[in-house]
Amino acid sequence: MKGLIKKFIPSFLLDWYHFLLALLGAFFYAFPSRKIKVIGVTGTNGKTTTTEMISKVLEEAGYKTAVMNSIRFKIGEEEESNMLKMTMPGRFKIQEFLRKAVTSGCQYAVLEVTSEGILQHRHRFINFEVAVLTNLSPEHIEAHKGFENYKKAKGRLFAATKKIHIINVEDENADYFLSFPAEKKYTYGLENGDVKNSDIQFGLKLLGKFNIYNALAATCVALSQEINLGICKRVIEKMEGIPGRMEEVISRPFKVFVDYAFTPNALEKVYQTLKPQKRKMICVLGACGGGRDKWKRPELGKLAVKYCDEIIVTNEDPYDEDPMEIIEQVAKETNGKAKKILDRREAIKKALGFARAGDAIIITGKGCEPWLVEARGRKVPWDDRRVAREEFKRLNL
Repeated sequence: MKGLIKKFIPSFLLDWYHFLLALLGAFFYAFPSRKIKVIGVTGTNGKTTTTEMISKVLEEAGYKTAVMNSIRFKIGEEEESNMLKMTMPGRFKIQEFLRKAVTSGCQYAVLEVTSEGILQHRHRFINFEVAVLTNLSPEHIEAHKGFENYKKAKGRLFAATKKIHIINVEDENADYFLSFPAEKKYTYGLENGDVKNSDIQFGLKLLGKFNIYNALAATCVALSQEINLGICKRVIEKMEGIPGRMEEVISRPFKVFVDYAFTPNALEKVYQTLKPQKRKMICVLGACGGGRDKWKRPELGKLAVKYCDEIIVTNEDPYDEDPMEIIEQVAKETNGKAKKILDRREAIKKALGFARAGDAIIITGKGCEPWLVEARGRKVPWDDRRVAREEFKRLNL
């Protein structure tokens, strides 16, 4: 149905439709963002982890906080899993969330902001106090018709946010985002910026250099709200994991990790972080779903053959595409190294069977998402973490 609407309705009418829906949502819920400080986190990778870090620091500082991201909707102590398979829900949902946050007495709301959401005006009529950029690399290129348009979509959040901008200064696109005016700007990086890890020296339990960047972004937000560095460091260093983000679901005799990575940039960082020094890395991957970003499929295959000792390419949210055709497009760049298994459970089972003591298995693409989405939008209940644990138990190790 959505495809037919896009095909037959002119794009300018669809644009006005989304704009008006955003306005109506804000009006219906009485513009709740005027009564709460809203922090928007955007970028290609790291948004969810950064929102989680920000919310925990704010809570530790004594503020009642709401957070909306790809994992959960949380208002104070009440939370529910995000079952929508949508990081930034439709306009009425966001405004309803903000109204509930205000009514419950929250002082802050932390929102994950996507380029697709911005394209449909879902950021409109929200008074953002702070805009955060984690990083930028090619993503949603087909939907935006090019990387520059994707970057400009992200830029709209900064154009709409007048008070505080927080930018990863070590990202190659930093200058573009720094060009937007704001009352205050904070930059961060490992070695450069107003807030840098060479000064702070984070000792994270979370794996990966990319999580240091996420920690620095959250620290900048805290400092912009006059929360001291000691609170930030203590809270962030205590964090042991984010659901579906480099999550270790099996520890012995080999390790199994589940991660959401589905962009080439994110996948490479995951592989670089987890590659064992002396043992095998077994990789289970898909292709980020049907009907989108087909350019990524061969790139994911190239990364797998570069880093993985065993490669299994499997099904991942094919929607209305032929799932085997998607698998073939990823596998063709692996020089015949990949095993192609349509059934995702069977693929995970096969990976577990390959593993020996000290090896690492990494299952990517879905993280903690609760569904596999098939033709005509049919949702099949799913959880990579649960399936990995179930199949591991059957091994009787």
